[in-house]
Amino acid sequence: CLDMGAVETLLVWEVLDCDRYELKNGDSTEIKYLTAEQGKDSSNFKDKATGAELELVDKQPLLEWLAENYKKFGCVLEFITNKSDVGSQFCRGFGGI
Repeated sequence: CLDMGAVETLLVWEVLDCDRYELKNGDSTEIKYLTAEQGKDSSNFKDKATGAELELVDKQPLLEWLAENYKKFGCVLEFITNKSDVGSQFCRGFGGI
């Protein structure tokens, strides 16, 4: 949705624990969004079809990447805290994004 410009306002939890991985497999590039726990699982860095190891091109906290790139997608970025009832419900219900 973000790539297609379908998002007007992107709401993100201010302490979202997720990293953006750019992985290369031959000539193709794959983007994965993994939690710290998922980042420890080596199966997330292998091609599912061939079992080949994917090359790590870039790893960046998703929050940082969004803060640097949200304007490219023509949307507004707003941070949500879980210190209010509504913010807490958002974080639990949508996982923070």
